[in-house]
Amino acid sequence: MAAAAESGGGGMREIVLDTETTGLDPAAGHRIVEIGCVELINHLPTGRHFHRYVNPERDMPTEAFAVHGLSAEFLAGHPVFAEVVGDFLEFIGNDPLVIHNADFDMGFVNAEIGRLGFPPLPRQRAVDTVAIARRRFPGAQANLDALCRRFEIDNSSRTKHGALLDAELLAEVYLELIGGRQPGLELAAVRAAIASPTAIVREPRPARPHAPSPDELEAHQAFVAKLKNALWSQAE
Repeated sequence: MAAAAESGGGGMREIVLDTETTGLDPAAGHRIVEIGCVELINHLPTGRHFHRYVNPERDMPTEAFAVHGLSAEFLAGHPVFAEVVGDFLEFIGNDPLVIHNADFDMGFVNAEIGRLGFPPLPRQRAVDTVAIARRRFPGAQANLDALCRRFEIDNSSRTKHGALLDAELLAEVYLELIGGRQPGLELAAVRAAIASPTAIVREPRPARPHAPSPDELEAHQAFVAKLKNALWSQAE
């Protein structure tokens, strides 16, 4: 269920967020039925998460049920959004939100919190992983399943959409989209090397004599004698 919002160890905090809904448009009366959030510190999951099923106070369209498998009967036994909004807002704090197709989820979250009198979450707060994927892989599929396949992330348990599962998968996809684990480790090693440079000890070389030897002078004169209009001969 919910976990404490504090990161506990400092570092950059981000929240991966996903929702399931009764439909596609909050303006048409559709509601959130599940919300899942995963805490990242420096792009890595900490194990802290927020997860709630939500009673939408309405019916469940067949099309939406086919996507996530959450029935109106199941959801009727869970709290309405007004009962979870405080814990949700406390968990996400003021940190960036990593969302796959951010306009969709932000639209639903803002509709729900706006209905309860809370100010909307700024759109610029969201990091849209669909936009990142399309910039990195133009023309390729950018849905979550396709990105899991691309990055060889195991999504075999994703038989239906689920907010917490999808947030956990997206956390892995996001890490790969921004460079992956190994490049980050390599970058850290480079930074450490720059911060603590290793002293290099060089043995001094003896001074090189610049005056030509008699043999070198003789060889040079023989070489010049074979040249036509040599500059050295004209200078003499």
